[in-house]
Amino acid sequence: MNVMTELEHKGRQAKSAARKLAILSTTVKNQALIQMADRLEAETARLLTANAQDIDNGKQKGLSQSLLDRLLLTEARIAAMAEGLRQIAALPDPVGEGLGMQRRPNGLEIAKVRVPLGVIGIIYEARPNVTVDAAGLCLKAGNAVILRGGSEAIHSNIAIIEIIAAAAYAAGIPEGAIQFIETTDRQAVNALLKLNQYLDVIIPRGGAGLIKTVVENSTVPVIETGTGICHTFVDESADLVMAQSIAFNAKVSRPAVCNSMETLLVHRQIADQFLPDMLHKLSQAGVEVRGCQETMKYASNIVAASEEDWATEYHDLILSIKIVADIEAAIEHIDQYSTRHSEAIVTQNYDHARRFQHAVDAAAVYVNASTRFTDGFEFGFGAEIGISTQKLHARGPMGLPELTSIKYLITGNGQIR
Repeated sequence: MNVMTELEHKGRQAKSAARKLAILSTTVKNQALIQMADRLEAETARLLTANAQDIDNGKQKGLSQSLLDRLLLTEARIAAMAEGLRQIAALPDPVGEGLGMQRRPNGLEIAKVRVPLGVIGIIYEARPNVTVDAAGLCLKAGNAVILRGGSEAIHSNIAIIEIIAAAAYAAGIPEGAIQFIETTDRQAVNALLKLNQYLDVIIPRGGAGLIKTVVENSTVPVIETGTGICHTFVDESADLVMAQSIAFNAKVSRPAVCNSMETLLVHRQIADQFLPDMLHKLSQAGVEVRGCQETMKYASNIVAASEEDWATEYHDLILSIKIVADIEAAIEHIDQYSTRHSEAIVTQNYDHARRFQHAVDAAAVYVNASTRFTDGFEFGFGAEIGISTQKLHARGPMGLPELTSIKYLITGNGQIR
């Protein structure tokens, strides 16, 4: 079976399952999610064995430490994946939610309700937990899903899919609702992007290269997620202790994720007071700093930042630092290089805080807090399918409601036009 034939087969199965899944009861969906969680924990040893193969292969291929960390499964991470499914089960079911009703002068009653999108294709890299989160969220929102993970996690993903799909089907989820593309052939991605007959939307989760490939080549509608060139601007009025804590957390707590800070902007008037201690703390944490010419004066180990650095999502302990003249220069820099994900200002000036939040175009704009909070759980939405950086359909953390569309239900008593 060639790649396109295989995908069409999976697409037909998913489309058929989606019709049944759209009207499945919340009780059945929740029971399935809980049984999926239980089976994941019961099969921990199997998952760790499969993951060890991927880790070994990744080391042989020379994957960076940050990528290996994204790939790694541990007992705690498997337990967290299972807990994520249980939390999804506890969330309200968006399907069928009423979004409004009106009675027209002619007597027609028009109701607006949430309905599933249908079949969702998800293309992602490295992190095996995405397999679980994506399947769970799609099922709860009444969608079938076709997953295509990265080759570096193939053994982990196959094991996960076999476990959760079997548990879901045993609990009453329609056969075919969870599909996984096992081939690592790159042609599979190109074929998936053209599967309009069966897919309703594609969501890429990964680096800028993957997202660019999907957006430029897909004939299926795309929701862009993930790429995060996030900035933190330390204003002239900032509490410098707070600023140091926020900037350090935004870069160091988990550098490989999309909501970590890639560029630190510092107001020129407080650079002397702020940068020496900040640079020392970053150095102790193993962060490589690439700075503008002014920044380089503060430490001998700072690498000169290139134009490319300002536009790079490092996914690593690397940080670009630029000293700017004022808040307007900071906003201008962000406007030029931001991926519209998450941006932050640290300031005690109310007018500057409001100016920054109103002028900066991003899904999440912070005042005096770390960009690391851009996350479905942290926002109180439960698990997320990704962070949308576009403006159509969904923006920011995409939870269950963002995996639905709407339908109008019109009831009359013989009206004609």
